[in-house]
Amino acid sequence: MHLKTIEWISTQKGSLTPGYARLIDQTLLPGQLAYLETDDIKTVWNAIKTLQVRGAPAIGVAGAMGIVAGIQRSRARTPDDLIRAVEKAGDYLATSRPTAVNLFYAIDRMKRVARQNRSLPPPAFKERMAREAVEICEQDAALCRAIGAHGSKLLKNGQTILTHCNAGSLATAQFGTALSPVYVAKEQGKTIRVFADETRPLLQGARLTAWELMQEGIDVTLICDNTAAQVMKEGRIDAVLVGADRIAANGDAANKIGTYSVAVLAREHKIPFYVLAPTTTFDLTLSTGDQIPIEHREAEEVTQGFGKRTAPANVKVYSPAFDVTPARLIAAIVCENGIARAPFGKSLKKMTEENS
Repeated sequence: MHLKTIEWISTQKGSLTPGYARLIDQTLLPGQLAYLETDDIKTVWNAIKTLQVRGAPAIGVAGAMGIVAGIQRSRARTPDDLIRAVEKAGDYLATSRPTAVNLFYAIDRMKRVARQNRSLPPPAFKERMAREAVEICEQDAALCRAIGAHGSKLLKNGQTILTHCNAGSLATAQFGTALSPVYVAKEQGKTIRVFADETRPLLQGARLTAWELMQEGIDVTLICDNTAAQVMKEGRIDAVLVGADRIAANGDAANKIGTYSVAVLAREHKIPFYVLAPTTTFDLTLSTGDQIPIEHREAEEVTQGFGKRTAPANVKVYSPAFDVTPARLIAAIVCENGIARAPFGKSLKKMTEENS
């Protein structure tokens, strides 16, 4: 998909700073394609928190650009003050959402680059930080393109896949993770059809996945979340492709709530279940998925979705935003370096080592 979810726009010729982040406001889709443009770190934080920008890779890019927004007007004049400004901005952005590890990867990377460039004068330092944020964005697009190339090998002409939530272009800088193989397969001349779960309670599948697939001319059929078992039983699904927000060392994968249910159904119907994500989503410091922090969302997203009350006032609500699919249910994990299979403890480590 050629639409860029997020990018950095310079306002000065020949320099990246000053500038601002420009991102698609995904809360307005599919009714309106509009952009949020901001050079304010608080606005970036809010955009991540309220899902104006969402999807683990895109959140990471937003975090990097948010740091640049937070420091480009800083009056700090010493290296230590500048580094402290970067660290303060990063720590603030880290409080926006806890599950997607890409955010913390990007923040840590920006902090590391700041320390490595402490000898630069303030204008050059800010320019270097902006360049790093842009590189994170460009690298994410390249990683997703590579995921598509590897993942397309798992798809045969005429097959139909099912996906949950949105792991397409809108969840990344460009191309997507779970949907990238579908786009690459189309370029290869294959016909791939998609069944998209609506993905309660915020309907990312209905609002975002269906929208972007239709923009690309992909045959997509929208289904309610509780229809997944039926279409599998009817033999309509050949494979399940989903993204991830964090993958533990043993292959357990956190993704949008409801993904675990789909994986169980796929196992019951002998359908391969694939997780697609860049190595920046791997968190090998966690031995299992039990250690992945799970974000919980506000009750109003369930009881008053999109402004209309659909449940009794004051009813108790339990609303985790993610669940963890055990590695035993995953046929393969596809990243930019190839296709990893069980035992994931070895294969994921090998995949990450190829980046070093």
